Amino acid sequence: MPSENHKSARSGWLRASVLGANDGLISTSSLVVGVAAAEAHTVLLAAVAGMVAGALSMAAGEYVSVSSQGDSEAADLKRESQELAAAPEAERAELAEIYRKRGLDRALSVKVAEQLMAHDALGAHARDELQIHPSTRARPTQAAVASAASFAAGALPPVLLAAFLHGAALTGIIAASTLALLLVLGAVAAQLGGAPPLRAALRVAFWGSLAMACTALIGRLFGTAA
Repeated sequence: MPSENHKSARSGWLRASVLGANDGLISTSSLVVGVAAAEAHTVLLAAVAGMVAGALSMAAGEYVSVSSQGDSEAADLKRESQELAAAPEAERAELAEIYRKRGLDRALSVKVAEQLMAHDALGAHARDELQIHPSTRARPTQAAVASAASFAAGALPPVLLAAFLHGAALTGIIAASTLALLLVLGAVAAQLGGAPPLRAALRVAFWGSLAMACTALIGRLFGTAA
Protein backbone atom coordinates (compact mmCIF):
# COMPACT_ATOMS: atom_id res chain seq x y z
CA MET A 1 0.00 0.00 0.00
CA PRO A 2 1.57 3.34 -1.03
CA SER A 3 2.33 5.80 1.75
CA GLU A 4 0.19 8.91 1.98
CA ASN A 5 1.82 12.27 1.36
CA HIS A 6 0.54 14.40 4.19
CA LYS A 7 0.99 18.15 3.89
CA SER A 8 1.66 18.60 7.62
CA ALA A 9 5.00 16.80 7.30
CA ARG A 10 6.30 19.87 5.49
CA SER A 11 5.24 22.32 8.18
CA GLY A 12 8.70 22.78 9.73
CA TRP A 13 10.58 24.04 6.68
CA LEU A 14 7.57 25.29 4.71
CA ARG A 15 6.52 27.82 7.34
CA ALA A 16 10.04 29.23 7.64
CA SER A 17 10.57 29.35 3.87
CA VAL A 18 7.27 31.05 3.09
CA LEU A 19 7.72 33.55 5.91
CA GLY A 20 11.25 34.35 4.80
CA ALA A 21 10.40 34.79 1.12
CA ASN A 22 7.37 36.95 1.87
CA ASP A 23 9.30 39.07 4.35
CA GLY A 24 12.28 39.45 2.04
CA LEU A 25 10.16 40.50 -0.92
CA ILE A 26 7.83 42.83 0.97
CA SER A 27 10.34 44.50 3.30
CA THR A 28 13.06 45.04 0.70
CA SER A 29 10.62 46.26 -1.95
CA SER A 30 9.00 48.57 0.59
CA LEU A 31 12.42 49.89 1.59
CA VAL A 32 13.38 50.58 -2.01
CA VAL A 33 10.03 52.22 -2.78
CA GLY A 34 10.29 54.40 0.32
CA VAL A 35 13.85 55.53 -0.41
CA ALA A 36 13.09 56.07 -4.09
CA ALA A 37 10.08 58.18 -3.17
CA ALA A 38 12.40 60.42 -1.16
CA GLU A 39 14.50 60.87 -4.32
CA ALA A 40 17.60 59.84 -2.42
CA HIS A 41 20.80 58.61 -4.08
CA THR A 42 21.28 55.55 -1.90
CA VAL A 43 18.54 53.28 -3.19
CA LEU A 44 20.81 50.38 -4.11
CA LEU A 45 22.80 50.65 -0.88
CA ALA A 46 19.59 50.63 1.13
CA ALA A 47 18.32 47.60 -0.81
CA VAL A 48 21.50 45.56 -0.30
CA ALA A 49 21.73 46.53 3.37
CA GLY A 50 18.09 45.61 3.87
CA MET A 51 18.60 42.24 2.21
CA VAL A 52 21.66 41.32 4.29
CA ALA A 53 20.32 42.65 7.59
CA GLY A 54 16.92 41.11 7.02
CA ALA A 55 18.30 37.68 6.14
CA LEU A 56 20.48 37.62 9.24
CA SER A 57 17.62 38.88 11.39
CA MET A 58 15.27 36.21 10.05
CA ALA A 59 17.86 33.50 10.66
CA ALA A 60 18.53 34.63 14.22
CA GLY A 61 14.85 35.05 15.08
CA GLU A 62 13.88 31.71 13.60
CA TYR A 63 16.76 29.91 15.31
CA VAL A 64 15.88 31.35 18.71
CA SER A 65 12.15 30.69 18.43
CA VAL A 66 12.52 27.15 17.10
CA SER A 67 15.23 26.41 19.67
CA SER A 68 12.77 27.40 22.39
CA GLN A 69 10.25 25.00 20.89
CA GLY A 70 12.92 22.28 20.81
CA ASP A 71 13.81 22.91 24.46
CA SER A 72 10.16 22.51 25.43
CA GLU A 73 9.89 19.28 23.46
CA ALA A 74 13.08 17.92 25.05
CA ALA A 75 11.82 18.79 28.53
CA ASP A 76 8.49 17.07 27.86
CA LEU A 77 10.22 13.94 26.55
CA LYS A 78 12.56 13.82 29.54
CA ARG A 79 9.66 14.12 31.97
CA GLU A 80 7.69 11.47 30.09
CA SER A 81 10.68 9.12 30.17
CA GLN A 82 10.93 9.55 33.93
CA GLU A 83 7.22 8.86 34.35
CA LEU A 84 7.50 5.70 32.23
CA ALA A 85 10.34 4.45 34.41
CA ALA A 86 8.53 5.29 37.67
CA ALA A 87 4.99 4.15 36.83
CA PRO A 88 4.77 2.10 33.62
CA GLU A 89 1.34 0.64 34.42
CA ALA A 90 -0.18 4.07 34.99
CA GLU A 91 1.35 5.31 31.73
CA ARG A 92 -0.01 2.27 29.88
CA ALA A 93 -3.48 2.96 31.26
CA GLU A 94 -3.16 6.60 30.24
CA LEU A 95 -2.23 5.63 26.69
CA ALA A 96 -5.08 3.12 26.51
CA GLU A 97 -7.52 5.80 27.63
CA ILE A 98 -6.31 8.06 24.79
CA TYR A 99 -7.08 5.32 22.26
CA ARG A 100 -10.44 4.61 23.87
CA LYS A 101 -11.45 8.26 23.51
CA ARG A 102 -10.52 8.05 19.84
CA GLY A 103 -13.06 5.29 19.27
CA LEU A 104 -11.49 1.94 20.19
CA ASP A 105 -13.30 -0.29 22.65
CA ARG A 106 -11.67 -0.74 26.03
CA ALA A 107 -10.19 -4.20 25.40
CA LEU A 108 -8.68 -3.20 22.05
CA SER A 109 -7.34 0.09 23.39
CA VAL A 110 -5.54 -1.79 26.18
CA LYS A 111 -4.09 -4.27 23.68
CA VAL A 112 -2.91 -1.52 21.33
CA ALA A 113 -1.31 0.38 24.21
CA GLU A 114 0.50 -2.75 25.39
CA GLN A 115 1.86 -3.59 21.94
CA LEU A 116 2.97 -0.05 21.14
CA MET A 117 4.68 0.36 24.50
CA ALA A 118 6.41 -2.97 24.07
CA HIS A 119 7.80 -1.73 20.76
CA ASP A 120 8.66 1.87 21.74
CA ALA A 121 7.07 3.20 24.91
CA LEU A 122 8.50 6.71 24.75
CA GLY A 123 7.77 7.03 21.05
CA ALA A 124 4.14 6.00 21.56
CA HIS A 125 3.62 8.52 24.35
CA ALA A 126 5.49 11.26 22.47
CA ARG A 127 3.30 10.78 19.42
CA ASP A 128 -0.12 10.18 20.98
CA GLU A 129 0.07 11.95 24.34
CA LEU A 130 2.48 14.83 23.71
CA GLN A 131 1.72 15.25 19.98
CA ILE A 132 5.45 15.23 19.18
CA HIS A 133 6.22 13.47 15.90
CA PRO A 134 9.63 13.06 14.21
CA SER A 135 8.45 14.78 11.03
CA THR A 136 7.37 17.91 12.93
CA ARG A 137 10.12 18.09 15.56
CA ALA A 138 11.79 21.45 16.04
CA ARG A 139 14.93 21.82 13.88
CA PRO A 140 16.46 25.25 14.63
CA THR A 141 19.32 25.13 12.12
CA GLN A 142 17.08 23.99 9.29
CA ALA A 143 14.55 26.72 10.07
CA ALA A 144 17.27 29.39 10.32
CA VAL A 145 18.89 28.44 7.01
CA ALA A 146 15.52 28.20 5.26
CA SER A 147 14.48 31.62 6.57
CA ALA A 148 17.73 33.35 5.65
CA ALA A 149 17.95 31.78 2.19
CA SER A 150 14.31 32.42 1.35
CA PHE A 151 14.53 36.02 2.63
CA ALA A 152 17.55 36.66 0.41
CA ALA A 153 15.78 35.04 -2.56
CA GLY A 154 12.71 37.17 -1.97
CA ALA A 155 14.81 40.32 -1.61
CA LEU A 156 16.87 39.68 -4.75
CA PRO A 157 14.35 40.94 -7.38
CA PRO A 158 14.01 44.47 -5.91
CA VAL A 159 17.78 44.61 -5.32
CA LEU A 160 18.47 43.77 -8.98
CA LEU A 161 15.88 46.28 -10.16
CA ALA A 162 17.43 48.94 -7.95
CA ALA A 163 20.82 48.15 -9.47
CA PHE A 164 19.70 48.64 -13.08
CA LEU A 165 16.83 51.12 -12.89
CA HIS A 166 16.85 54.73 -11.75
CA GLY A 167 14.50 57.65 -11.57
CA ALA A 168 10.73 57.77 -11.48
CA ALA A 169 10.32 54.44 -13.28
CA LEU A 170 11.92 52.53 -10.41
CA THR A 171 9.04 52.90 -7.98
CA GLY A 172 6.33 51.79 -10.38
CA ILE A 173 8.27 48.86 -11.81
CA ILE A 174 9.25 47.54 -8.37
CA ALA A 175 5.71 47.90 -7.07
CA ALA A 176 4.21 46.09 -10.06
CA SER A 177 6.80 43.30 -10.12
CA THR A 178 6.53 42.82 -6.36
CA LEU A 179 2.76 42.45 -6.51
CA ALA A 180 3.08 39.93 -9.34
CA LEU A 181 5.68 37.92 -7.42
CA LEU A 182 3.60 38.05 -4.24
CA LEU A 183 0.59 36.66 -6.08
CA VAL A 184 2.71 33.81 -7.46
CA LEU A 185 4.41 33.16 -4.13
CA GLY A 186 1.12 33.14 -2.22
CA ALA A 187 -0.46 30.75 -4.69
CA VAL A 188 2.53 28.38 -4.70
CA ALA A 189 2.75 28.36 -0.90
CA ALA A 190 -0.95 27.59 -0.62
CA GLN A 191 -0.63 24.83 -3.21
CA LEU A 192 2.27 23.23 -1.30
CA GLY A 193 0.24 23.37 1.90
CA GLY A 194 -2.91 21.99 0.29
CA ALA A 195 -4.90 25.24 0.72
CA PRO A 196 -6.94 27.23 -1.84
CA PRO A 197 -4.38 29.31 -3.79
CA LEU A 198 -6.48 32.34 -4.78
CA ARG A 199 -7.34 33.51 -1.28
CA ALA A 200 -3.76 33.10 -0.07
CA ALA A 201 -2.37 34.97 -3.09
CA LEU A 202 -4.75 37.90 -2.64
CA ARG A 203 -4.05 38.06 1.10
CA VAL A 204 -0.30 38.27 0.60
CA ALA A 205 -0.63 40.80 -2.21
CA PHE A 206 -2.90 43.01 -0.10
CA TRP A 207 -0.47 43.27 2.80
CA GLY A 208 2.46 43.77 0.44
CA SER A 209 0.61 46.63 -1.27
CA LEU A 210 -0.18 48.20 2.07
CA ALA A 211 3.45 48.00 3.19
CA MET A 212 4.75 49.59 0.00
CA ALA A 213 2.10 52.30 0.07
CA CYS A 214 2.97 53.24 3.66
CA THR A 215 6.70 53.42 3.01
CA ALA A 216 6.16 55.39 -0.20
CA LEU A 217 4.05 57.88 1.73
CA ILE A 218 6.77 58.24 4.36
CA GLY A 219 9.33 58.80 1.62
CA ARG A 220 7.19 61.52 0.09
CA LEU A 221 6.55 63.24 3.40
CA PHE A 222 10.12 63.19 4.68
CA GLY A 223 12.08 63.23 1.41
CA THR A 224 14.82 65.76 0.91
CA ALA A 225 14.52 66.36 -2.79
CA ALA A 226 16.36 69.40 -4.09
